[in-house]
Amino acid sequence: MLMRTDPFRELDRLAQQLTGAVTPGTWSRPSPMPMDAYRSGDEYVIVFDLPGVSPDAIDLDIERNVLTVKAERRPAALGEGVEMQVAERPLGVFSRQLFLGDTLDAERIGASYENGVLTLKIPVAAQAKPRKIAIAEGESGSRTVAGETVGDSKQIDA
Repeated sequence: MLMRTDPFRELDRLAQQLTGAVTPGTWSRPSPMPMDAYRSGDEYVIVFDLPGVSPDAIDLDIERNVLTVKAERRPAALGEGVEMQVAERPLGVFSRQLFLGDTLDAERIGASYENGVLTLKIPVAAQAKPRKIAIAEGESGSRTVAGETVGDSKQIDA
C-alpha cells in the first residue's frame, strides 16, 4: 500500500489563510509537482508532472521506505537584451515524499521520464501477493496441510 502524508502542505495552507494570502473558499496556487498514483495489477504507478525540468535535475532517493522526489526547475537562459515581462512559472527546488508500505518492493522501483512526466513503478512485494497453498495427499487417506497430517476422522477435540 502507498501512504501519502505531507504535513507541510497543511501548514502552508493554514499560514496562507492566517496572512490573508488566500481567503476561504478560493483556490490557492496548485502544487508545482502534482502527482497521480494508482495500482495496476501487481505494481503501483506514480506519475509526477514536471514540465520544464531536465532529467539531470531530478533526484530520487529512498531511505527506510521513504521515497523522496526532488526536482529543480531552473530559469530559462534568456539572450542578451531580452527583458522578462511576465514570470509566473515557479522556479527552484521542489520536493515530495511518499511513505511506502511494507507490502511494496522498494528494491525494484523503476523510473522513466518522458515529455515532462516522471513515472515510477513500484512492484508489490512477493510475500504480499495472494498465493495458493497446495494440499498433498498422504498415505491412508490423510492429507498434509501446512506440515501437519490430518486424518479421515471428523472428530473435533474441544
